[in-house]
Amino acid sequence: MPATLRRRRWLAGLALTLLLPTTVVTAAVEVPQMRLERSDDGLYLSAALAFDLPPLVEDALYKGIPLFFVAEARVLRERWYWTDQRVAVVQRHMRLAYQPLTRRWRLNVSPQPFGTAGLGVALSQNFEELNEALDAIRRISRWRIADIALLDPEQRYTVGFDFRLDTSQLPRPLQMGIAGRSDWSLSADRTLQLPPESGR
Repeated sequence: MPATLRRRRWLAGLALTLLLPTTVVTAAVEVPQMRLERSDDGLYLSAALAFDLPPLVEDALYKGIPLFFVAEARVLRERWYWTDQRVAVVQRHMRLAYQPLTRRWRLNVSPQPFGTAGLGVALSQNFEELNEALDAIRRISRWRIADIALLDPEQRYTVGFDFRLDTSQLPRPLQMGIAGRSDWSLSADRTLQLPPESGR
């Protein structure tokens, strides 16, 4: 049997196993802390996320399915005469995977989506425990989201922050099986105002 066919059957079996009747858990993500900081070179965002992985999602990790998370920040300049102007949009892509041979967790972080050809340019960290890896995802510290030259000190800006579990990067059989399931819907969003420097 060709290797690709074996892999597809294995993934289909895994998807079926993960979707057996179970208690449905609503996966809530909260953003209890979010802060903006202007500096000489840019606008920085720091945030703290609060969430736990539902048992079904955690089980997928232990079965060798990597999870992909995406954080996105948008900087918009408010305009009274037209729609807000988009000044900057940045993303942070995170890939969390379990390494069965070493029994360790690997977290890759990249400003670009992870391609099928590999991880590309990404920062990698290893952790002994799942909670340690999740803590690294839950904390966003001094993330540079815009160049200071793009910001008019006399203007007001709105910064939108989104975080989600990106199920579009899961294996295709699993994607089809989890469609509409609330325990795979981890997401949060929050908005902050950045006032003019003269109004601070």
